Amino acid sequence: MTPVQPARARRAPSRATAAGLGLVAFAAIVYWFSARGFDSGRQDFFYLADAFLHGRTWLATPPGPFDVIAGGDGRWYVPFAPFPAIAFMPLVAVIGPQTADNMESAINAALAAGTVGLCWMLTGRLGIARLADRSWIVLLFGFSTVLWWVTTRGGVWHSGQLIATLLTLGCLVELWGRQRAILVGLMAGAAFLTRAPLALAVPFYMLLLHPSSPTAAADVAGGRVRTALARWPIRQWLTLGAATLPAIGFFFWYNAVRFGDPGESGYALASLPGWLAERRDQGLFSVAHLGMNLELLFLHPPMPIPEFPYFKPSGLGMSVLLTSPGLLLAVRAPWRSPRTWWLLGAAVLVLVPTLLYYGGGWLQYGYRYFLDSIPFVVALAGLAVARHGLGWIGAGLILFGVLVNLGGVYWVARV
Repeated sequence: MTPVQPARARRAPSRATAAGLGLVAFAAIVYWFSARGFDSGRQDFFYLADAFLHGRTWLATPPGPFDVIAGGDGRWYVPFAPFPAIAFMPLVAVIGPQTADNMESAINAALAAGTVGLCWMLTGRLGIARLADRSWIVLLFGFSTVLWWVTTRGGVWHSGQLIATLLTLGCLVELWGRQRAILVGLMAGAAFLTRAPLALAVPFYMLLLHPSSPTAAADVAGGRVRTALARWPIRQWLTLGAATLPAIGFFFWYNAVRFGDPGESGYALASLPGWLAERRDQGLFSVAHLGMNLELLFLHPPMPIPEFPYFKPSGLGMSVLLTSPGLLLAVRAPWRSPRTWWLLGAAVLVLVPTLLYYGGGWLQYGYRYFLDSIPFVVALAGLAVARHGLGWIGAGLILFGVLVNLGGVYWVARV
């Protein structure tokens, strides 16, 4: 006879689902309300999606004076990685690029709300039992990081980061779930075609996989091969790696078609204002840019002003210790677990290229390139809360970050 579960236990999954859906709806409304009055003027991906639908890799008119590549013969190329345009193709096919452009704030709000939903799923799979604690981690991710600014500001630069964040969180949700290597590989490849530094997370995704069937592997192999297959998920590694190959192949093909060079992404060719071109002349990636980017990430303060709200962002960036102090919860993650170190390794390694990059992420409130690492750091914070609980200090750090990022909504059209 099957034992009857207590009513409270039977209701728990439905409460969690309802709470998650409520947070997603709340986030979508707040994001849209924050962004609805601002026009970025640069939604290149919608027009590039339309170009793809018509068999072109180029635009007929320049989307703006900067961050665009003149190809001659009336062709203008978008330097940004192409997967967001691919993702937008079904939408653009139905409503057209101009309508999609007019709906930018709503589309970005939906994308950002999707990341909130995935973050909610991830908190459950990380083992956070209390719905209140899961909600705090989602609040940290959704409104106490640069995600809020990126969603509110919009534009080609930020829409790509929203899609990359969706894909990264999708990988983490799967890695703490069914661990389908082919799905992780496809999402990782798409993330690479959205934000190239995220390719450096792939080795850590492999390390986060568990052997799918070590006993079966031991039955069909012998000697050292059998031991290796039992200890490491080699078949899953091969599957994950193979699933990323279409994205890698498309990357080289796309570059060759546009510029005749499979290794030329376009970032070195894009038009820039003079002061930024001078920085690029020091190297697209160079240690010469490291000091500037580290200062923007960890130290850069806002400027005090005498009137409300008594501070003003410089537009160059702001220290993550001010915008997202709640991420310090990650310090208490369970460091005896290898998976914790793999998360940290991914967070650090994907950040390295942008710390060496000439651009710095302008115009920004916070350090927007850190958004590539934030899903991994939030996962570490979630593991910490799953083990130790949140505590009033953690809640206070998260709320402080929310207030600081609310300032970004105020300043979005004023910097």
